[in-house]
Amino acid sequence: MTEPPKTGSKAAEAETFRSQFLKRLDQFAAQGRTVSFWWRDDDAVAPTPALERMTLIAERYRVPLVLAVIPHDATEALARYVAQHPLLVPTQHGWAHADHADRDAGQKAAEFGANRPAGESLADLQRGFKRMRTLFGDHFVPVLTPPWNRISDEVIARRGEAGLTGLSLFGPNADGPPLVNTHVDVIAWKKDRKFIGRARAYYLLVEELDRRLKGSAEPLGLLTHHLVHDRETWAFLEELLTDLVDHPSVEWPEPRALFGL
Repeated sequence: MTEPPKTGSKAAEAETFRSQFLKRLDQFAAQGRTVSFWWRDDDAVAPTPALERMTLIAERYRVPLVLAVIPHDATEALARYVAQHPLLVPTQHGWAHADHADRDAGQKAAEFGANRPAGESLADLQRGFKRMRTLFGDHFVPVLTPPWNRISDEVIARRGEAGLTGLSLFGPNADGPPLVNTHVDVIAWKKDRKFIGRARAYYLLVEELDRRLKGSAEPLGLLTHHLVHDRETWAFLEELLTDLVDHPSVEWPEPRALFGL
C-alpha cells in the first residue's frame, strides 16, 4: 500500500491530505466534470449491530451500499433485513469464503484460485447463485465479489455459467463494466486489521482522484468490512460521506447501472 509522505503530526497529515482531497473534488466541479463513487462492504451473513450501524450511515447520507454476501452462511434474517432497506444491494461473495490455496507453497488466500479446478469453483459459484436467488429474489444483483479479491482467469471468463454477469475486484481497472473494482480499503489487513488511518485514507483517495483528473472515467470504489470496524473507522466513514454527499462533482450511480446490468 502506498505510504503518504510525512508532513508533521498524524492529525496535521490527515488534515493536509483531506484538504487536498477536497481541492481535487473542487477541480472536478470547476471543470464541469463529475466523479462517480461507489461503496462495497464485504462479508455480510446476518443482521448485526455493526451492519445496522452501517445501514444507518448509508441511509443518513442517501448512498447505495453494495453488500458482498457469503451465500453459504447467509441467513433468512439477513434477507428480511435487506428487503426492509432498499439502499442495501446484495451481491455474491463467493460461496463459503473458504481458502483453497496451498499456503505451504506460498500461495495467497483464494477461494477460486488457479490451483483449484475451474469446474469445482464453478460448481460452488452455482450453489452460491442459487442460494442468493432463494434468499434475495430480485433484490440480488448478479455480481461476483471473490473473497480476498482473487480469482483465476478461467473462472473469470466462465463465471457466466454460474449466472454471474458482473465482477468486482480490487485495484485499477481500465475495462469498465461489467468489471467494477474497489480502490481504497480502509482496513490494514497485513498489519493489525485496524483502520489504515485518516492520513493514509485521504492520501489514497487523492491518488485515485488524480488518476481521474488525468482522464480515467473509472468509478472510485470504497471498500469496507463492517464486522471489523473500530471507532476510528466509523468516524472516518461519517467524515468522508459528509464531504461527499452534497458536493456538486460527486455522483453515486445506482449499482445495477454501475455494472451495466
